[in-house]
Amino acid sequence: MRVLIVDDERPARDKLRRMLVQEQGICAIEEARDGVEALEKVASFAPDAIFLDVQMPEVSGLEVAASLPQPAPLVVFATAFDEYAVPAFDANAIDYLLKPFDATRLQRAMQRLRERLAARPTQAERPPGLPGAPLQQLLVTERGGTRVVPVAEIQWLETADNYVALHTSQGAPLLRQTLTDLLDSLGGDFVRCHRRAAVRLSLVEKIDSQGWLVLRSGALVPLGRNNKAAIVEALAHR
Repeated sequence: MRVLIVDDERPARDKLRRMLVQEQGICAIEEARDGVEALEKVASFAPDAIFLDVQMPEVSGLEVAASLPQPAPLVVFATAFDEYAVPAFDANAIDYLLKPFDATRLQRAMQRLRERLAARPTQAERPPGLPGAPLQQLLVTERGGTRVVPVAEIQWLETADNYVALHTSQGAPLLRQTLTDLLDSLGGDFVRCHRRAAVRLSLVEKIDSQGWLVLRSGALVPLGRNNKAAIVEALAHR
């Protein structure tokens, strides 16, 4: 099991690491100091499980959980405040640890993680093409902080060098990710309409005389020649 510890307080991370190294079956442990770093570590470290603090500056643990790529690592929330228990389980947490927790309580959480991981299908056993649950929000790092962008507010997507512009009614923040990888995480609501763009199909009002997709908001989205037939077919059956 590969485990990621996410907590903005160094003593809390150190204590949990000391407890986890006593557990059997853990092959690697990484740490993140906040929600933004946690999502970066999820991408680079690929943990099986995350011990996730709820209260953190800028991006909370609950927001991190809602932004995990699918299939998501298993989440155990850890916090000093019991009022977060219900929201934690609403976020599909495997367990909830109330600080300060002891070795017995941690062992129970570890047992739940082992059981759930053992029950998960391997990549070879997983049916081909079976998607995970789509993301509900995206976290965009900007100067001075981090913006939470609900996926429901995104109208269309456009590549911009090493970023993807998330076009919403409130602007187009840039997410550092490839369009192909992002589309894999968003489910079937978005359809590739150009080599550099994808559109939320339900918002397309028409194809204009110049060959552009016109959204209900009035936004114009490029439509590639190689994508037109698939878009027309999708619009006819939406």
